Amino acid sequence: MPQVHLDDETIERLDALRMDDEEYDEIISELINIYEAEELTLFRGSDFE
Repeated sequence: MPQVHLDDETIERLDALRMDDEEYDEIISELINIYEAEELTLFRGSDFE
């Protein structure tokens, strides 16, 4: 698995999102899913113009 180095500010922001000792990989996976869903929504939205 690749290693990712995060600065202190990013870690603090991730810590603010953590719920019930959630692992960082769970939070990041959720954020990626949200990003992909929004990207898909934006892409589909442009099809109707």
